[in-house]
Order: sequence, then structure tokens, then C-alpha cells
Amino acid sequence: MHMGISKNARIYVAGHRGLAGSAICRALTQAGFTQLICRTRAELNLMDTAAVRAFYETERPEYAFIAAARVGGIKANNDHPASFLYENLQIQNNLIHLAKEFGVRKLLFLGSSCMYPKHAPQPMKEEHLLTGPLEPTNEGYALAKITGIKMCQAYRRQYGCDFIAMAPPSLYGVNDHYDPQSNHVVPALLRRFHEAKAAGAPKVICWGSGAARREFMHSDDVGRACLFLMENYSREEFINAGSGMELSIRELAGQVAHIVWYTGLIEWDTTKPDGTPRKLMDNSRLFAMGWRPQVSLEAGLRSTYEDFQQRLAAGKIR
Repeated sequence: MHMGISKNARIYVAGHRGLAGSAICRALTQAGFTQLICRTRAELNLMDTAAVRAFYETERPEYAFIAAARVGGIKANNDHPASFLYENLQIQNNLIHLAKEFGVRKLLFLGSSCMYPKHAPQPMKEEHLLTGPLEPTNEGYALAKITGIKMCQAYRRQYGCDFIAMAPPSLYGVNDHYDPQSNHVVPALLRRFHEAKAAGAPKVICWGSGAARREFMHSDDVGRACLFLMENYSREEFINAGSGMELSIRELAGQVAHIVWYTGLIEWDTTKPDGTPRKLMDNSRLFAMGWRPQVSLEAGLRSTYEDFQQRLAAGKIR
């Protein structure tokens, strides 16, 4: 079923500066694609329907990867639920609807593992979507992502659009946000341990019990998975794209401390929330297609820490 996308096809990557979007761009470039279309937020406000319409009309992309979203950690999602719901719906409504209007041949929408019910069976299979209540702390973001997936399916059904969707797990890698107010667990831990080491702090206090289990996937693996699906997958059902690599936050903190060379104590503040107890995706459909991740957790954490240090030295981290 290999699609064989032409190397000079016009390919739009929405969200190309983010964690997933930048990895998709790297995967495309490494695979020899030459016509990548990217716009920064300053160049194109994805919430502005007229601006997105003008962009599609002018650029006429043949393929589109929708990796643009307003993202954040537990605190940001909890504090700004309206913003996460409204902005993400608006962005994806514009991108998906206008892709249909301007004849995009194929579109891939990135969902998220947090779309699944809070107490979904583990590992989470695609059919578990919408079978129970969501994690309240990021319900707005999750609802938007679910809607994006349903929208791709509806446009496929009503208009015959070749719009597909995938759900990656928690991502980490280069181009992450290290802002303490909005970051995810890997960059948060890298920064916390780096700063503790620099300050000679005797201990680091981490949120929660450390017992929550998470699946981590390096962004470069996600980029490769997106390209693989764009070339090889064309069905209404969305597909999980996980790594199968699951560990507790406590184990992750130990790994990060080891990579940063932090030798102090790690304490857990159990008054803080853990979020969902466990999030592991069932990857059997993707793996059955022959795809596998390539980046080990240790190698991935090392390269991410190097990225953090380079950006810190360059004054790019607040």
C-alpha cells in the first residue's frame, strides 16, 4: 500500500518549531523531501481563519502534517482550561477544514495519549477512546484532540478526504520547552536536576509519589513514525504510535539524575498530584506494519540534555 510521495511534493508542517513538528521536518529532510512549507506563529496565526485560508490558497500544499497545538504540563492545563480548549479547536478546525477546501491530497493529524479515559485499560488500545471520563486536569486539551481525530474521520466519510490521525505518547527531545510553568516531565526534571547540581543543592523535591508510570518516546522516533504513516497508512481508524517503553516517574528521575551527574537526594512531595496512574499505549497495529522506534531512553535523554545545555549557554532559556 506504499504511497510513494514524490520527493518534490509540497509538504506543509504545521507547528514546525514544536517538539513533534521539528522532528517531522527532520525526518522529511533526512528522507530527501525538498519542498517543506513552514510558517512561524508571527508569519501565520493559525487561529485566524482568513489568514489560514490565504495561506492554503497561495501555497497549495499537497500533504499536511498537523502538529500545531497549544501545549503545556498539568499546571498550565489546569489553570487555563478555556484557552486550551478554544485555541486548539480553532487551530485544528482551520487547518483541517481548509485542507479539504484547497485539495490537500493527504493529511496527518497528531492526537495525544491524554485523549484516553483516565482509567482506560492498560495498555490502551485505539478502541478505548471515549469509553470513560477524562483526566480532569487536561480535559480541554484532550477534548480538542479527540475532536480533531473525529473531524478527520468525518471529512474522510463525508468528502472522501485521505485524512488520517495518530496518537503519540509523552514526547521528549530537542526543541522542548524548559519553562517551569508549562513544561512536561522530562524537560522539567532535566532543568530541576541541572539547577540543583549547579547550586550544590543537597536534595531535589519532585512532584507526586513518583509511582505514576509513563511511556516516553523520543521526538525523532515520532517524526519517523509520522512519515511512515503518511506513506503507508490510509484508514479511518486513528493509530497509536508509541514506543512500548514504560517506566515510573521515580525511575525516570533516577535516570535523569544519572545523566546530569546529580548526586544528591531525591524527595517526593506526595501532596502534589500524580495525574493518571499509568499511560501505556498498545502499539500492536503500528508494530504489525513493521515500524519500530530507534532511540533508547538513555541516548535520548543524553541528547536532550545536550540540547538543554546548548540553549542555556546561548541564552535561549528563561
